[in-house]
Amino acid sequence: MLEPLLGSVSAERVLIYIFARDEGYAREIARFFDTNLDPIQKQLEKLELGGVLICRKAGRTRLFMFNPRYAFLSELKSLLEKALSFYPEEVQERLIMNRRRPMRSEKP
Repeated sequence: MLEPLLGSVSAERVLIYIFARDEGYAREIARFFDTNLDPIQKQLEKLELGGVLICRKAGRTRLFMFNPRYAFLSELKSLLEKALSFYPEEVQERLIMNRRRPMRSEKP
């Protein structure tokens, strides 16, 4: 949907994923969209160099998030929110549901 504007599907995937989950790393994003790791890594690097994203280390993993000092952050988030609303319902639910740990066994 945003591919013509952003220049690639990978850039759209990276931005939508980070918008929905607040942060993410390359392999996680590639697995979610069932795509190759290399284009995702290149887009993360490109967006970081452009100042759109920043990263922090969590062990050996580089977690990427939006740069709060990016001049057009509010506009970008508005655009991504609108784009996300056009994604299929099941994709929206999977993106927003951010379960990182397994549930306790007694929970329904």
